[in-house]
Amino acid sequence: MIPAAMDYVRADSAEAAVAALAEHGEEAKLLAGGQSLIPLMRLRLATPAVLVDVGRASDLVGISVDSDTVSIGALTTHSALEHSTDLATACPLLAHVASVVGDPAVRHRGTLGGSLAHADPASDLPAAVLALGGTLVVTGPGGTREIAATDFFTGFLESALAADEVLTEVRVPVSTAGWAYQKFNRRAQDWAIVGAVVAEGGAGVALVNMGSTPLRASAVEAAVASGASAAEAAAGAADGTDPPTDTQADAAYREHLARVLTARALEAAGA
Repeated sequence: MIPAAMDYVRADSAEAAVAALAEHGEEAKLLAGGQSLIPLMRLRLATPAVLVDVGRASDLVGISVDSDTVSIGALTTHSALEHSTDLATACPLLAHVASVVGDPAVRHRGTLGGSLAHADPASDLPAAVLALGGTLVVTGPGGTREIAATDFFTGFLESALAADEVLTEVRVPVSTAGWAYQKFNRRAQDWAIVGAVVAEGGAGVALVNMGSTPLRASAVEAAVASGASAAEAAAGAADGTDPPTDTQADAAYREHLARVLTARALEAAGA
């Protein structure tokens, strides 16, 4: 289908984007890489009256590393994450997860901030940032605030990001200890039917497509902390989850996958 008619505004900076959102209100939507929003617009599931294009906001692009934190501009593409030597050194988990998002065309256009703001529980990168204990920096008319990843995802395709705020930066701890990402899908470029992310040898574990939001597997984390084996800890991977039933799999099968993939990821991470 063809998207509904809309007005178009180009914002060349985060400040200009905030101003545009403040002017046009909830009728406006931000356009970054377009890999999530444009398909929704074509299906008329999203019909913004104003499209605010931030694709040329250079102040929202880049990766920097200090002694204990990796800071990533929200418009940094998946491909840039995948190929960054700095990120591969400071947080190899995030670089790897970016490398298995969709296909090269999607990774070339899709952005880290766009993936997180879209808040799809079937996406790879939100779960990775969640497992790493990341922080999201957002800017609005009232200034800048920081939101822990654990508080950011509030429902299916819903987040703590207000209508007049722009996600400007993502921060994750430098993390080089045992890590892994295991996901199951029918084709390499498909959404994960289920995925399991392990950071810091099992201190952080998150699940993909096991509920209405990306989820921390708290029962698994607690079991690892108590000294349980990978298999023992993974037995609780589906605890507290609410996996969907759809054309790809039913809830029971997803629970089984969560346990299997979490065990594999924990073993690969050396937990």
